[in-house]
Formats: sequence, C-alpha cells, structure tokens
Amino acid sequence: MSDFPDYKKIDPDFLTRLVSILGAENVFTDDVSLVDYSHDETEDLQFQPEVVVKPVDTTAVSALLKLCNEHHVPVTPRGGGTGLSGGALPVFGGVLLSMERFKAIISIDTENLQATVEPGVITEEFMNAVAEHGLLYPVDPSSKGSCFIGGNVAHGSGGPRVVKYGTIREYILNLEVVLPTGEVIWTGANTLKYASGYNLTQLMIGSEGTLGVVTKIVTKLIPKVQNSVLMLGSFSHNEQACAAVSAIFRAGIIPSALEFMERKGVEWVVKYDDIKFDIKDGVNAYLMIEFDGDDMDAIFKDCEKVNTVLEEFNCSEVLFADTAGQKEDLWRMRRTMAESVKSNSVYKEEDTVVPRAALPALINGIKEIGSRYGFESVCYGHAGDGNLHINIIKAGMSDEDWKNKLKDGIVELFRLTTSLGGTISGEHGIGLVQKEFMSIKYSEINLNLMRGIKRVFDPNGILNPGKIF
Repeated sequence: MSDFPDYKKIDPDFLTRLVSILGAENVFTDDVSLVDYSHDETEDLQFQPEVVVKPVDTTAVSALLKLCNEHHVPVTPRGGGTGLSGGALPVFGGVLLSMERFKAIISIDTENLQATVEPGVITEEFMNAVAEHGLLYPVDPSSKGSCFIGGNVAHGSGGPRVVKYGTIREYILNLEVVLPTGEVIWTGANTLKYASGYNLTQLMIGSEGTLGVVTKIVTKLIPKVQNSVLMLGSFSHNEQACAAVSAIFRAGIIPSALEFMERKGVEWVVKYDDIKFDIKDGVNAYLMIEFDGDDMDAIFKDCEKVNTVLEEFNCSEVLFADTAGQKEDLWRMRRTMAESVKSNSVYKEEDTVVPRAALPALINGIKEIGSRYGFESVCYGHAGDGNLHINIIKAGMSDEDWKNKLKDGIVELFRLTTSLGGTISGEHGIGLVQKEFMSIKYSEINLNLMRGIKRVFDPNGILNPGKIF
C-alpha cells in the first residue's frame, strides 16, 4: 500500500450497486448533501465527497466496505462533524460514511455497570440516559451536546474531568468493528480485566477511523456522585496560575476538573455569549477548580486545602459557585470559549499537552514564540492534565506572513511541547492538519510501525486515507 493509492472514481455502475446494498433512501448525491458533508469544525478546510451514505446497521456497513475495498474506492467515516483536526474530511472524494443513524442506546446494565451503545448517539444524551439510573459516564468533551460517542472513541477524547476520571480509554471495554475488507469482529471482552493477547480495543481508540468502522461500543459506568462545588481563582499572571496547578496535586488534592483560562478568552466569551461576569483590573488568568463527591464536608475540606495552595501563588480572589445556576454560568463560560474566539478573529487552534509541572514553561514559550512571529494567542484548557489549547490569533500579521510564516511558528510550538516531555495533540487528534508535524514527536521507526499496523488492517488503504501520516 502506497501513501496515495490509485483510487477509483465512482461511476454509475458502482452507484447502482451502492443503492442496491443500502437502499436509495440512504444514498445521497445531491449538491446540498455533498456540501454539507464536505467540512467539519476545522478552520478553512473543505473537501467534497462523491456520495454520502447513511447506513442503519452493521450488515450494511460490512457490505459497503467490502464493495469499496474491491473497487479501491476511498471511504471516510464521520460522526457528529465536530472534529478540529480534519479527521472526517473526504480528501480523496469517494464515499462519505455518516454514522448518524446508529443512534440506539442498546442496553444499560445496572448490575455490571456497563452500557452498550451505537456510535451515533450524542454524548450528552448518553450521559443523561445513564444518569437516570444513578450512574455516571464521565467523559464530557466541550462539544458533548453535539458530538457522537463514536467520534469520541475515534479520537480518544477527554474533556474537563479527565483529571479525576480519566479519558475515554478507561471506559471502553469492547467494540464491534467492521474492518475495511468487510469482516466484522469484536475487539475484546465485556470485562474489567483483559490480558488475552494484543489489546485491539485500545488500538482502535484514537485510530481516527483509519483501521475500522466502530458499530457498537461497550462502556464502563460508575456510580453517580451527588454533590459538586466549583471554585474560580484569579491571578495577575499566567505563569502563577499555571504553577499553582502542579502544586495542587503535590498537596494531595485531586479535583474533578481543573481548567485554565486567559483573560482575553474570558473577555471574548462575555462579549459573545452575553454572560454576566465582572472582569477585574489586574486579573489576567483564571483557574476553575471543581470538586465532586457524596460527602459535602469532605468537599469543603478539599476546597480549604486548595485555597491555601492558591494563596501561595498570589491568587487575588476566589469565588465559590455552589448553586446549579452559578456552576452552569461558569461552565458555559469555559465551554463556549472556542466559539467566542472563532467569532472574533481569523485563528488556528492547536492542542498541546505537557506534564503538569511544565505548564508555566509552555505558556511562557507560547507568548515568546508569538512575539517573534507576530501572532497573538488565547490559551485555555484542561490544565489539570496538562492539556492546553492554543488559539493562534492573526491579529497584526500580514496575509502573506499568516500564509507562509505561521507554519514555522507552529513547528516551534510543537518542538517546545515535545522538549517539555509533551506531545502535539492531547484530545483533538492528528487527522489532516497535524500529520505534517508527526515527525517532530515520532522517529521514523515509530511512524513505520504505525504505517505497518495500517497496512495489516487496511491493505488497499481505502479507509479514511490521507490522515495521520
């Protein structure tokens, strides 16, 4: 398999066979559909498929992939279209495989604390469904109200509560997967332990739809906690806020979420979303810290401990949100930050992650690199696990510099990240837009091992081509 196989265009005969397999009601070639599925939430990118298909069951996906594999037609799987790395863009045309009709919550097993769900279920709807049984599925990316759980699996998604509960990798027990050749497998077992050969379940998580199409997901669940408290600490400097993050954990305190926000991001959110929030003079950074549990006394003790730590880093004010409304306002401020940045400026978003103690060096380096290349940045993210989202703002950069020099600045950002022990994506994935930077993090040996895995699963290279490598 070469990096760019000789893909076949879709002809009338192939389209007729496609319709016979899936039904005319599940095959779309109209201009509106082709445009609608030509982009995701990645900035400024658009690739039009030749046909959009919306199958309804595993058998149909199997037949589709078998047909496409025989004819060397590329297939691009797509979830909710909320991706930020171009992972769902059909860069070689071909078939756009939308999983939106796989939207059944098949079972919620309250005895074993497990659920079986299809990949087209919206993440927040799944969270709400298990909550009705007193259970918690804690993987909550910012786009949880619109993203699909299948897309979360494909990208190894995280979110604010990774710091206490872990990423999606800790909650996926087993997957039904259709391979590019049409075979259907289960990757593991519905058990909490797995030591039976290679762990194909973990291999599929984060593979961005390049190895197979997930059609069923078995998740672990945990008991739902009853209470939570949210704190907001204000700081004069980014570095002080970032330095406090590692100190909180060194003090033996484990929040359920710990988010960093720069002042500029908060200003734009207040303007964009009409949130009532007093941004005080001299405050340039915020830490949003959540504690949850069943024992309110224990939660308040943790709040007191963290308040002491924050004082050591010149935290000027701590606000407590203990009512549902106050907590919702603060979380809305954090979750709409990406949209607010997008509404204000031409931008590019990078998704870096470093060990927590390296956050001050990372934020300093970001600003220094920006000053040399002429771009501004708004940073925010999941500081509790070292994951910082860098929104690069065009600001005063000329169009020519934005087009030609910015890439050099991004290379420097990623080199800084890797030198600090981090990597180039924490949760957004590599997809299309980050693949040219993979060699900054990985040696050719690493990359060839990954390419070899791809060839074993997908010998004709039909599945989500042009991504990761």
